[in-house]
Amino acid sequence: MASKLSSVLGIDIGSHSIKVCEVKASGGSATVSAVGVIATPEGAVDYSGVYNSEAVGAALKQIMAQVGVSSSAAVVTIAGQHSVLVRVVEVPRMDPDKELKSHMEWEINKNIPFAETNIMSDYKVLPSADPNSANMDVVMAMAPMSAIEAIMDCVKRAGKKAVAIDVAPLSVARSMAISNPEFAKENGVVIVDIGHSTTSINVYEHNNLVLPRPVPGGGEMVTRAIADAMQTGVSEAETYKLNSFEIPANATTGGSSFDPFSVSGATQSMDAPYQAGGPDVNATAAMDAMPELDPVTGMPVEPDGGSQSYTNDPFASSNATPAPANETMAMAAAPVANSVPSDQVFSAVQGILDDLVAELRRSIDYYNGRGGTVSRIVLCGGGSKLKGLSAYVQRSLDIKCENYDPMKNLGFSSKKVGMDYVNEYREQLTIAVGNGLHILFD
Repeated sequence: MASKLSSVLGIDIGSHSIKVCEVKASGGSATVSAVGVIATPEGAVDYSGVYNSEAVGAALKQIMAQVGVSSSAAVVTIAGQHSVLVRVVEVPRMDPDKELKSHMEWEINKNIPFAETNIMSDYKVLPSADPNSANMDVVMAMAPMSAIEAIMDCVKRAGKKAVAIDVAPLSVARSMAISNPEFAKENGVVIVDIGHSTTSINVYEHNNLVLPRPVPGGGEMVTRAIADAMQTGVSEAETYKLNSFEIPANATTGGSSFDPFSVSGATQSMDAPYQAGGPDVNATAAMDAMPELDPVTGMPVEPDGGSQSYTNDPFASSNATPAPANETMAMAAAPVANSVPSDQVFSAVQGILDDLVAELRRSIDYYNGRGGTVSRIVLCGGGSKLKGLSAYVQRSLDIKCENYDPMKNLGFSSKKVGMDYVNEYREQLTIAVGNGLHILFD
């Protein structure tokens, strides 16, 4: 692709917002020529994938016109709990052109977690520090054809041609290679992409993906906790979260946080295989009836001979009862309570922050148990905009933590938007930028 195209549009379709980033290449360097963010149409996308490609396509077309996108070629990420699986597997070293193809067909067929069996898949051998080692790592991805078709339809309706469909962890790796080449010298760089409803914890060694792990929960949970504490609407709580809320400088994990190890199925098991069948949310199910979730995909996978079942609510538990619609509407309409003390607001969200730290600790412990050593944690995604979050994580885990800048080392030349616009959305652009950078690598 790099030899044929001079520019590529990177697209990242999230459940809360859609991000686009046009990248132009010249002489081995990259310049961002257009960047834009637009709210995802309500009900069009959720944590599991795209449901309304017509609405998403219209939103894409709108934001591309607003920010002056000119490229006809697009690279888009497929994401969603029911839309894609990404896994790194260790296999015996073999000829990549002969034996590996047959072996990976077996690996892929063995690991299909979807109810739909008509899938598209691909794999890539990761570079090895020791080419003479007995085994090698291979990253594989698979997605149901229905999910692929939905993504392709979004791009087509926006008037663009999808030249590649990628997965978020590999988009991040491309971004790191350009914006933070020093990370390639390190073992155990943990990139935490905090989205609206899902958080991805990805571990890289020398810029190679070694552990992708999505976990439920994201910035939306913090916003709703603030709305409850302040007795205000969600939009007002979001504004307060971004503009006024800050994690206290001396705060660390503790307090009344939820223990992710106390309830089976609330977080991913790192060792046990998954069991299928979501819990009955209308019954008080026994603990052993709750599903095991995969450490990589965050999805329930059917056992041999079982049948697949998914819950539509990634935060649902056996004893959770959804709030009545009239109560939700009443909360959204409530006035802002500016008199609520900031420490009371922090108390409302601390449990959510501690859950995030617990999931990070669990992933790091798992990685360390396999012989790795984490050198740093890097936060990106809209949820990373929470003031004081990186310092909170660093204090809690005693590991260096910083925010990621996907625009670092990239030129910027846009006729429609300025750096003030970029700075407003910088944390959310990592995947879109990584997709645009496809032009330098593939």
